[in-house]
Amino acid sequence: MAFLVLIARLFSWQVIKGKALATQARGQYEVGTKLEAQRGSILASDGTYLAARSAGWLVTASMPEIKNITEVANKLAPLLINEGEETYDEEIRLKELLTKAGVVWIPLKHKVPDENKKNIDALQIEGIGFEEEETRSYPEASTAAHLLGFVGKNIEGEDTGYFGLEGYYDLALAGKPGFLSSEKDARGVPILLGNERQASPVGGVDLITHIDKGIEILAEKKLKEGIEKYGAKGGSVIITNPKSGAIIASSSYPSYNPTEYSDFTNDLFRDPVVADAFEPGSVFKVIIMAAALDAGVVEPETKCDICGGPLRIDKYLIETWNKEYRPDSTMVDVIVHSDNVGMSFVGQKLGADRIYDYLDKFGIGKKTGIDLQGEASVKLRDKSTWNDVDVATASFGQGVAITPIQLLKAVGAIANQGVMVTPQVVGKLESDGWYQEIEPDTGERIISEDAAKNITAMMVEAAKNGESKWTYLRGFNVAGKTGTAQIPIAGHYDAEKTIASFIGFAPANNPKFLMLVTLKEPTSSPWASETAAPLWYSIAKDLFLRFGIQPSN
Repeated sequence: MAFLVLIARLFSWQVIKGKALATQARGQYEVGTKLEAQRGSILASDGTYLAARSAGWLVTASMPEIKNITEVANKLAPLLINEGEETYDEEIRLKELLTKAGVVWIPLKHKVPDENKKNIDALQIEGIGFEEEETRSYPEASTAAHLLGFVGKNIEGEDTGYFGLEGYYDLALAGKPGFLSSEKDARGVPILLGNERQASPVGGVDLITHIDKGIEILAEKKLKEGIEKYGAKGGSVIITNPKSGAIIASSSYPSYNPTEYSDFTNDLFRDPVVADAFEPGSVFKVIIMAAALDAGVVEPETKCDICGGPLRIDKYLIETWNKEYRPDSTMVDVIVHSDNVGMSFVGQKLGADRIYDYLDKFGIGKKTGIDLQGEASVKLRDKSTWNDVDVATASFGQGVAITPIQLLKAVGAIANQGVMVTPQVVGKLESDGWYQEIEPDTGERIISEDAAKNITAMMVEAAKNGESKWTYLRGFNVAGKTGTAQIPIAGHYDAEKTIASFIGFAPANNPKFLMLVTLKEPTSSPWASETAAPLWYSIAKDLFLRFGIQPSN
C-alpha cells in the first residue's frame, strides 16, 4: 500500500503537475529579463520624421541608500515635472513613493529626457539611479496628431499604439521583444559559469507615408485660421491624390499633442476624418447626379419639369435653399444652383433600388479600408425600407450619414474618370536595408468615363457660376461643389447650426489633388459658400504653386 501511494504521488508530481512544478523550479534558479525591441519610426514622404524613437531614462530610488526623503523630493521635483505641472504636487508624489513601507527599490519617473538625466546626475544624490528606456517623440508636436495617434501603456504596462497609424500598424512598428535567461544561486546572485540563453529582439519597421510635411503644416495653419475667422467649433482638411488614393495631408481641429496625450481628454483622440459621420448636404448631389448620368436616366441637358416651384411628397414640402425656382432647369443648372427640387427629380428618375445600388458601389455605408485605426461607418438603411421621401432627401444629401473619408473616396472616383481607389497613408515599409512597397488598391470602375466627364464638367460650372463663384480663382480649372448640411437634433434639423463643406479637385481634366474642407457650426455664416469655400481656395492657392498648376488663361 505504501509503495502504491508512493507511485501515485510520483505520478502526480512528474506527470499531472510536471509542467507547473518544472516552471516553479526554474523560477528558483533562473532569472529572466525581457529585452525590448526598438519601435519603428513614422516618416513623411521626404524622409523627415513625423514620429521617432528616442532615448529616455527611468529614474529609480534604492531606499537603503536614501538618507533624507524630504531633501531628495525637493531636489528631484523640479527636474521630473512635465510642462504645466506644479513642483509642489510633484514633491508630494515623490514623498508618498519614498515613504512606502517594506520597499527596497522604487521606480520614480519613466521616460525622463536625457537633459534632465544629466541635471539629476549633477546633483549626485545617493541612492538615485537610472535605467535606459525608449521614448516616443513627435518632432512637429500636434501636427497630424489624429493621423499619427500615440503610444501609451496597455493593461500589462507595455508600450502600445493607439489610434491613427500608431494603432493600425502597432504590430509592425513594435517589432518582437527578445529574452535573456541566466542561472542564479540561492542568494539570487547570477552564476558566472551557469547556463545562459538569449533571444535577440527584432526591431520594428519604419513607415514611409505619402504625407507631404510642407502641405500638412500648411493645411493645419490655414484650418486654424479658418476656424478662428468663421467662428467654427472645429473642422478638418484632407488632401489626396485621386489617381492613387495617396493621402497627402490630413488635419483636424481641435487637436492634441501625442507626446503629452495624458493631458488631453479622450474625445480628442478620435480622428473626425475617419470616425465622425454627418449628413453631407449638397456635396452629395454630385454622387447622385453621377449615378443618374451613368444609368442613362438623365443627360446634362435634360430638363426638369417639376422645378417651377416647391415639391410636395407625402406630408413634406421640398424647397430650394434660397426659395428661388427656375422652370425647365437643365441638369447642369440643377448642380450649378444646387437645386433640391431638381435633385428630387433626378432621384425619382433613378428610383429607390438604383440609388441604393449606386450608393453601395460608391462605398457609402461601408468602411473605406484606409490604413488608420478608428475608422467608423454608418450602414445604409435596408434596401426594402426606402420610400419616396427617402429617395428625395437622399438625392440632396439628407437622411444619409457618411464620414469625410467616405465622401472623399466617392468623389475621388469622379476625379479618377470613374475608377475608385482606396485611400492610403503608408506607401512603404523599411527596416535595415529591407523594404516593401505597398501598392495602391486601384479598385474597380463604378461609373463610365463619359458619366465621370459629364459630372466633372457640371462641377466646373458650379465652381465658376454657383453660389461660391465669388471665391473662384479665375483661370484655374477647378471642379468643385459646396455643401451646407443642417445638423439633425432629436428628430428634427437645427435651424441655425450647420456643417459647411467644399470638395473639389484641380485641374479638372487631369487632377493633381482632391481636397475636402469641412467646418463644424461656423457662426459668421451658416453657408458653405461664405466659409468652407473661401478656406478651400485659400489652401488651393498654395497647392497650385506646389504642384506647378498654371492658369489656363
